[in-house]
Amino acid sequence: MVAGAARATLLSAFDRYGQVTAVLGRVFVLNVAVAAAKIIFGYASGTVSILSDGFHSLTDSASNVVALVGIRMARKPPDEEHPYGHRKYETIASGLIFIFLLVVVVEVVRAAVGRFGGPPPEVTALSFGVMIATATVNVGVVRYERRAGERLSSELLLADAMHTRSDLLTSMAVIAALVGVRAGYWWLDPAAALMVATFIGYAGVEIARHAARILADSVVVAEEDVRQVVMSVPTVLGCHHIRTRGSADHVFLDLHIWFAPETPLRTAHDLSHIVKNRIMHRFPQIVDAIIHIEPPPDDRSEK
Repeated sequence: MVAGAARATLLSAFDRYGQVTAVLGRVFVLNVAVAAAKIIFGYASGTVSILSDGFHSLTDSASNVVALVGIRMARKPPDEEHPYGHRKYETIASGLIFIFLLVVVVEVVRAAVGRFGGPPPEVTALSFGVMIATATVNVGVVRYERRAGERLSSELLLADAMHTRSDLLTSMAVIAALVGVRAGYWWLDPAAALMVATFIGYAGVEIARHAARILADSVVVAEEDVRQVVMSVPTVLGCHHIRTRGSADHVFLDLHIWFAPETPLRTAHDLSHIVKNRIMHRFPQIVDAIIHIEPPPDDRSEK
């Protein structure tokens, strides 16, 4: 029975990673198309804001490649050297997105500063057409990837959706700048490029902060929520040392539960399994729970 449950869990994990990979593959194709359109037109028209936005979209594609590599590593089952599995490779991959964002920030700032004092860009109806079309694609990508990330509980998809959302915000800023350039305010073109760098930097910080919480083993499930489930089991006198770590969809839990000193070991053991089953039913994202059985503390033990 236990072996069958383990196989079912493993198959479920592989199915999840397969779905995440499929989502990333589709998003990658769309991001490449959007980046190519912006970069080609940016170079052709000399509009640094559109070119910078294209570089931003290009990092979306690059981060998709990193994410696909991370998923390939994360889907490996636990082994002797990785008894807790390879799940954090996915988190590491989302952290690498932050590095790509830093690179593009430097490139955007360099291009924007170089444009100040240069000839004004040529803004045509095609300029607006390219930006509106690519922004529309980004709207669809953000919604699709965010919903998939929530459904699959994948922080990698959610981080990538956040990155793409920042790309959408920069596209809106670029369109507004193009309107200003068309009205004669040519300096809005490099100014918009600098704004792009700000959006990119903010998205990078948010992604890095989220990845750091997972790698630093921050609390995933609230202690009081776990305690409520534990105390629903009769004869359990209390619990403490409740600790959770991991990612939103891959949590490890350990805690201590108290039984009366006269409770037979077999009875306490069986009750601890009831506690574990209730916890994992209430929080399906918990993949393993370690429960330590002990008598309740008294004044002498505390001293």
